Amino acid sequence: MSHLDNIPSTPGKFKMDKSPYIHRLRWHSSLTKLTFWSLVILGSILIFFFRSPSSSPLPSDHSRRSLSTYDWGGPAWEKRVRSSARVRSRNGISVLVTGAAGFVGTHVSVALKRRGDGVLGLDNFNNYYDQSLKRARQALLERTGVFVVEGDINDSALLKKLFEVVPFTHVMHLAAQAGVRYAMENPSSYVHSNIAGLVSLLEVCKSANPQPSIVWASSSSVYGLNTKVPFSEKDRTDQPASLYAATKKAGEEIAHTYNHIYGLSLTGLRFFTVYGPWGRPDMAYFFFTRDILKGKSIPIFEGADHGTVARDFTYIDDIVKGCLAALDTAEKSTGSGGKKKGPAQLRVFNLGNTSPVPVSDLVSILEKLLKMKAKRNIMKLPRNGDVQFTHANISLAQRELGYKPTTDLQTGLKKFVRWYMNYYSQGKKAAG
Repeated sequence: MSHLDNIPSTPGKFKMDKSPYIHRLRWHSSLTKLTFWSLVILGSILIFFFRSPSSSPLPSDHSRRSLSTYDWGGPAWEKRVRSSARVRSRNGISVLVTGAAGFVGTHVSVALKRRGDGVLGLDNFNNYYDQSLKRARQALLERTGVFVVEGDINDSALLKKLFEVVPFTHVMHLAAQAGVRYAMENPSSYVHSNIAGLVSLLEVCKSANPQPSIVWASSSSVYGLNTKVPFSEKDRTDQPASLYAATKKAGEEIAHTYNHIYGLSLTGLRFFTVYGPWGRPDMAYFFFTRDILKGKSIPIFEGADHGTVARDFTYIDDIVKGCLAALDTAEKSTGSGGKKKGPAQLRVFNLGNTSPVPVSDLVSILEKLLKMKAKRNIMKLPRNGDVQFTHANISLAQRELGYKPTTDLQTGLKKFVRWYMNYYSQGKKAAG
């Protein structure tokens, strides 16, 4: 008999003697309880792990996302994806447009769809600027027959699924965190979208079979602090003046790497100050129009020693023509399943208007169109990433893409103001 059996179970009382049989029953009962509670604890841990928001979805569950912000997947969803991406012209292409609910993305998607190409949009509808404007663009795209998948380009599971459903021949990558000044407030958003997002997309494209040809939006901001004008693709681009510019320059280097290692066909487009209907509210021409109509003062920046600040304003229709020409002249990628089989096309083009206009002249044109005098507040150009001037040399794009801008600033702003007045008329957002 164990000495433990002589220990009182209650103070002042002694236990009855136990037989060896009773002792064995007690030992087995304890072991059973220990096993039971061990399983309960283990089960609780497993349930917590698999229900945790930070955990990845099971590979077989295609209706969930690794980034648990959006819902996607399922037969109905796949049917919409296929329908939107279906090519309807004899020599058409099937294009995944990222950032489709953005300014350039909307116009490019509509142009592609109208000529018979298959188009599928992807956008995360972030809140960098008025989301209702993005939703209105989405509605416009839906009427045109373009389905916009709501998701993030860093969601590899979603991207892989899209390529499983549709063998895209091309990708028009326009998704990015835009804006020069906002980088001082939220720098991580630029790294997330412009660098990590690009890598996520290229990782999926390199492994796709067949690999798509990729055209993507770089920026004229890569020319940074250059003083030689007009800016040429041969000029140095290692002096960025903003974090936004630095991320776009990094994107060009990343594109070179994926072209070299995996045989991806990549074309970068350096846009110069794009403007027009359905534009971005953070752009000067847009908020100048808004504030002039409200009677608010607008900032007119000037450089050192009262130097003129000028921009190579490029109308959206001209940019769209350049984007489509880049897609049409893009050669096929040479890799397969992530392995390069030969040299692949790698290009960079300026898409500008070649006619820099002082910002003060932009305001004068808006005054005439709005029939209101602007309250100008002359200020020194802040050290927030803005450069004093931009001017594109477009000879390479003219030669290789047949690119030829045809819209001057006055004509383009007239079209923008007409859209603006219609869209915001009487406080209502019309579809105009």
